[in-house]
Amino acid sequence: MSHKEAGYRGRFAPSPTGELHFGSLLAASASWLRARHRGGQWLLRIDDIDPPREVAGSTQAILATLSRLELTAAAPPLHQSRRGAAYAQALRQLQDDGHAFPCWCSRADLEGAGAIHRDGHCISPRHEGREPAWRLRVPDVDIGFDDDLQGMQRQNVRDAVGDFVLRRADGLWSYQLACVVDDAAQGITEVVRGRDLLDSTPRQILLQRLLELPTPAYLHLPLAVDAQGRKLSKSSDAPAVDLADPRAALASALRFLGQPVPAAEDVATLLRVAAQGFDLSPLRGIPARSWP
Repeated sequence: MSHKEAGYRGRFAPSPTGELHFGSLLAASASWLRARHRGGQWLLRIDDIDPPREVAGSTQAILATLSRLELTAAAPPLHQSRRGAAYAQALRQLQDDGHAFPCWCSRADLEGAGAIHRDGHCISPRHEGREPAWRLRVPDVDIGFDDDLQGMQRQNVRDAVGDFVLRRADGLWSYQLACVVDDAAQGITEVVRGRDLLDSTPRQILLQRLLELPTPAYLHLPLAVDAQGRKLSKSSDAPAVDLADPRAALASALRFLGQPVPAAEDVATLLRVAAQGFDLSPLRGIPARSWP
């Protein structure tokens, strides 16, 4: 099959918890190059569903960085903070089909039950006057998928994570539900992201099946780690992408991704040439890489 796929749609979905760092630059550039290589579209989504974790100004800073790097999207970004009605509809569907249940369990309750909820119903007394969380009633089934870089994956979601939360007791939506609903809404055909999210994929595939939504292909990139093996992330104080030299930042990302760095001096030409021969196969089976 030709690598040119007019229907291909990829995406980058940062959380506004800080400025773009090298680890998130890898996901942004790899997903952008993959979409361009496939002749498809690249979309943006801002995963701003957890206000307590957000850093003021992060969304604007991330979008400005992507613009400076000339990683342009085919449409304006989708903001999860404006998508509550779509998530509520998905939750109602799961409730109506008997797949979701209210849960008043506290952390102490779950610790007493082994820290994983697998009962399919709340194990604590109902608390009048207090809103419950809503959990997915997870069946005892294995979820398998073939990741394009990490190979065959299989997980029994019930054994691994149990009845996971769809909406928290404070009313905030879970990442898993929001991600699934929005990937379908944006018509995403392949998800390119870091290997740290590999464990989330079986939960998302399970939700896609229960909600009768399409399942995209998945490609999880090796993690960028420091000399001590720690993931480069906002929580580990990874520095923001240096925009003094956008070409140098993109060249560093290309080298990590096992790609040749085009000789072009301007960013637009560098990206265009890199997309033409983009091939992630040198990273196949690699879980992490030390960088720099």
